[in-house]
Amino acid sequence: MQIKVLGPGCVKCRMLEKNTEEALKELGIDAEVEHVTDFKEITNYGVFATPGLVVNGKVKLAGKLASKEEIKKLLSA
Repeated sequence: MQIKVLGPGCVKCRMLEKNTEEALKELGIDAEVEHVTDFKEITNYGVFATPGLVVNGKVKLAGKLASKEEIKKLLSA
């Protein structure tokens, strides 16, 4: 599983990354989490409001800070 957190490095983006890593750990999923800060790459995903979450190339979340529980639901679906 490949996961990307999209955002410039703001507080919400860092929190989304932290929540994602904690959700993965609790679910026992081994995945690579990459933080993408390049705006061109972010907009290539069609995301214009950050933070964003991309799982295996598909945008699952944009413009919202998700809780650990919300991320667990996204990853389990």
